[in-house]
Amino acid sequence: MSEQATHRHRRPTRNGIGQWQLQLPKEVFLLSPTRTTTVLLTAGLVTLLGVPGAAAAEAAPSTLYVNRAAANCSDGGPGSSAVPFCSITKAAKVVEPGQTVWVDTAIGHYKESVTIDRSGEPGKPITFDIIPAEPDPETGEVTENYWTDGLTISGASHVVVRGLATDDGIRVHGSTDVALDGIGNGWGTSHGLVVGGGSEDVRVTRSRLHSARVEGGSRNTMFGRNTFFAQEGLQSAEVVDAPGTVLTNNTVYGGCGEAIGVSGGSSGSKLFNNLIYPHTYCGNSELFRAIGVTESAAAGTAADYNLITGRHGTTSPVATPYQWAGTGYKTQAAFTAATGQGVHDIVLPSRDGVGASENGSPTVDSGDPTAPGVLPTDIYGRPTADDPRVPNTGRDGGWIDRGAEETQDRLSMVWSYVSQNNWAPVGTEVGVNITTDSNWESALTYHVDFGDGTAPVVGKKNFVEHVYSSPGVYDVKTKVVTAVGREVEGSTRTTKVTAPGVLTADFTATPVLPTTIDTGNRLAPMTVRIDTPGATVAPWRVGSQKVDFGDGTSSSRKGLEKVEHAYKTPGTYKVTVSLTDVQGAQSTVSKTVQVDYAPSGYVATEPLRLLDTRTTNTPIKGGSARPVALVGWGVPDYGLSRSVSAVVLNVTVTDATEDTHLTVWPSGQSRPATSNVNIARGATSSNTVTVPVGADGKIQAQLNAGKASLIVDVVGYYQPNVGERFSPLTPTRVTDTRTSGGALGGGKTRTVKVAGVNGIPADAEAVALNLTGTGATQPAHVIAYPDPAKRPATSNLNVEPGKDKSNQAIVPVGPNGTITLFTNSGSTHLVLDAVGYYGKDGKALFTPVVPKRLADTRATGKVAPGATTTVSGLPANALGAVLNVTATDSTGPGFLTVYGFGGKLPGASSLNTLPGVTVPNHVTTPVGTGGKVSIFNSHGGPNHVITDLLGYFTQG
Repeated sequence: MSEQATHRHRRPTRNGIGQWQLQLPKEVFLLSPTRTTTVLLTAGLVTLLGVPGAAAAEAAPSTLYVNRAAANCSDGGPGSSAVPFCSITKAAKVVEPGQTVWVDTAIGHYKESVTIDRSGEPGKPITFDIIPAEPDPETGEVTENYWTDGLTISGASHVVVRGLATDDGIRVHGSTDVALDGIGNGWGTSHGLVVGGGSEDVRVTRSRLHSARVEGGSRNTMFGRNTFFAQEGLQSAEVVDAPGTVLTNNTVYGGCGEAIGVSGGSSGSKLFNNLIYPHTYCGNSELFRAIGVTESAAAGTAADYNLITGRHGTTSPVATPYQWAGTGYKTQAAFTAATGQGVHDIVLPSRDGVGASENGSPTVDSGDPTAPGVLPTDIYGRPTADDPRVPNTGRDGGWIDRGAEETQDRLSMVWSYVSQNNWAPVGTEVGVNITTDSNWESALTYHVDFGDGTAPVVGKKNFVEHVYSSPGVYDVKTKVVTAVGREVEGSTRTTKVTAPGVLTADFTATPVLPTTIDTGNRLAPMTVRIDTPGATVAPWRVGSQKVDFGDGTSSSRKGLEKVEHAYKTPGTYKVTVSLTDVQGAQSTVSKTVQVDYAPSGYVATEPLRLLDTRTTNTPIKGGSARPVALVGWGVPDYGLSRSVSAVVLNVTVTDATEDTHLTVWPSGQSRPATSNVNIARGATSSNTVTVPVGADGKIQAQLNAGKASLIVDVVGYYQPNVGERFSPLTPTRVTDTRTSGGALGGGKTRTVKVAGVNGIPADAEAVALNLTGTGATQPAHVIAYPDPAKRPATSNLNVEPGKDKSNQAIVPVGPNGTITLFTNSGSTHLVLDAVGYYGKDGKALFTPVVPKRLADTRATGKVAPGATTTVSGLPANALGAVLNVTATDSTGPGFLTVYGFGGKLPGASSLNTLPGVTVPNHVTTPVGTGGKVSIFNSHGGPNHVITDLLGYFTQG
């Protein structure tokens, strides 16, 4: 079969036209209207539809294609799949014996009336077949398209036409050995199909026609497994002067006259296994006759095993179901007694409950399987099936149904369950239960393959037991076979066979880390997976599992399974797992689990404002925590990964009603004894803050006292397995406008080279800078940003006249390794010191911590001018640290410098001190040996120094 032909079988149509011919059986049959038997032929002989057998196939006949929608179709071309004909008429004029013409019907109506007047040869018919339209992807339906306006087969022989639908009539005239299968037509003619002109051996099968007429001396015409829908006043099947006509297993919806009429010289006709209804629109059922045979046609004509009904919902019998040789008969008994015909006919007053799909329908298994013209499949291509629910009342115990449709098992779904001991030791019986939606359960055969190399169990029981001989995990596969050999597979199930033993609970605890920037569900930091299936020894299936996470929460499951839990606070937790199996055995195990934040890379973002209480007139108040949501359901998309573990913020406090300080910490945790921003009454102060994000995607901010407005800007975040690594630097001066370029004026910008200089590689992604403003002429704010064309509406430093103020900023690197500086008013000198960079060749990952106080000289004494204090308590393997360093109780202006313990004092500052003012600053610094840093106090006067840890860097 050609590739195109193979493709055709995947695309049936909705209204049945073309559908049933897609499912034809492989068997081939010769149907002789003059005989009462069906003879099975071997390959190489003529098939029912004239398809060449194996011997003919060896000749490899060429194939023609028709597709009027193809852009390159041409009736002057070769008719190949690459260059098809545009019209069916062209193909009909050139088709040769043994060739098949494939007509693509996806484009709908071919507006032409086609005439086939060329002939095939015995065993090498000419064949016309269709490539149906593709189903609608949403509904699965196919648009009802007509092939042509009409079709005429004239003076031809050995012709096969499949799947044809016309909106006008089909005519077969003076032709021999013609097979029409799966055809149909519209309502635009007096008769949908006319066979005449002395045609012989015309076979019409599995088709839907509104009516048919055989006339003009045509001989041996056969109708099998068709449906007829006659218009009012027409006979559904009219046979006139057509001897040897056979109508077997058709469903006939008659008009208000005769449903099947045989007249003239139509002797020797056969009417068997037909299901005949009056049409529902026929108002006067007195006019309806199911079968009419005139005296001139009665010789040799036979009728039996037909079923005749009245209209829907009636109780009165059909007035005159038979008219035979000029006499009408009101009952089947009278008809049989007078003519000897219809011995096994059934006549019912109503069509209710008669359809093939109705349970207990009298059509089921009651026909004559030896009737002339019997087909092995019904109008849908389904095989003859023995319904086990009803007795076989057909001839000689046969089970063919009456009418065009064969009742089938509706089996479509199979459900399989390992319902007994799906997890058990070797030697235990494992049970598999199979259920279906079959309505013929008693005729089903069940197949169960237990997956261990043993032979599948085949039988009539839907519950099967098996004993495995060795441990393992086995796939159990099932299938169900219907009475007609149709197979439906069930879902594959798994059974676990274990070695005998005792239930022993165990588990592993591992961090669950994001692997990409997450735009979907949030994976909270400090999420831990408790894996019991991978560690527990469980000979029997575990029925219940409880995990106590050691933080006051627990999880219960009905079976053994992994569970994940997000801890709110780092720490050491006692995790306890308690198991009970289906045999009642119990086992408990406890382990200590260390929970902490994971080392993370840095992702720089465009500066973005998260909160400004000035715009909502909702100042923060002392003693009351203000939550700030960064990620989670209902939170605006700030451009952060939903699995962020820590954020870098610029936090500004303004309009304070009294001297106070602000603390920022992760949501879900207790407020730490640290501070991030210190603010004097009526002043404005800002600081960079690095803080972990709580399990709920939020942080908390709280004033110690009074009221103030709070502004929070996000500049970047940390997350495991994404972002850039950090390399700390000994503080290095990048620029100082006091010695180069002069003060930065209000509304002006200045570009500063930060990458490709001072030990910072040119491809650095972001630079950590200490930004100091001095000599300001007006209160103003300073912004440091990467793209000179995109200045953000955020700030990094607030300056005041007469005060040197510092703030650390992490700024993405802009064009050509630069950043841009801007101040909004007045003028100010700016000093920039680089303390590290983030990039592809960075050395370290960042581990955030809950803000933690490392040192406070208020308990040990001030740091004198020119003196250094050492701060310890950092991990010994830390390469760098993020600190919040606060200078307080200062007696004179000066600065502090933070650097790695044991290193050389750099010529740069980390924090500027002011007399009588508490000044904090976010400091990123290298860490020296032993996990220590040094803090040097310049000449300004003695200072108390408070050092809080926000996180640290370790080798990645």
